[in-house]
Amino acid sequence: MADWDEVVAAVGLALGGDREEGLRVLTACWEATEGSDHAQRCVIAHYLADLQPTLDDEVGWDRTALTEHAEVADADLAPVGITSAAAMAPSLHLNLGDGYLRQGRVADAEAQLAVGLQVLDVLPTDGYGTMVRGGLERLRSRVQEARNR
Repeated sequence: MADWDEVVAAVGLALGGDREEGLRVLTACWEATEGSDHAQRCVIAHYLADLQPTLDDEVGWDRTALTEHAEVADADLAPVGITSAAAMAPSLHLNLGDGYLRQGRVADAEAQLAVGLQVLDVLPTDGYGTMVRGGLERLRSRVQEARNR
C-alpha cells in the first residue's frame, strides 16, 4: 500500500501544474499499491487519467478508477478527508463519459452520462458538487449535439 500522504502530495503536484513530476510520482504511488488497495487505486487512477499523453490512455485510467471505485467504502477514503465514497461516482462517470465522447463513442458516453445523472443526489451542495453538476450538464449538451449530427 502506498502512503496516503504520498498520494496526496503527488495529486498536489499534478494539480499544481507540474504534470511531468505529478505523473512520475503518481505512477510510483500506483506501483506501490496492491490489488486490494481499492481506495488508493481509485484516487490515483482518477488523477493519472488527466496526465496521460493519449486519449486512449486517459480513458483506460478513467475506466480503472471507476472499476476500483466499486470496491471503495466511505471509511476507506477517510484518511484523505473524503467522507462519502458515493460522492465520487458522478465525477468518475463524468470523466469516463467525456473521454468516450471525445473518442466518438457517443452511445458509451450517453450511458456514462445517464449513470452520473442518476447519482447526482449524493453530491454535496458545495463548490465540488456544483462543479460536477455543471460538468454533467455540459456533457449532456455535448452528447445531444453529437446525437444530432
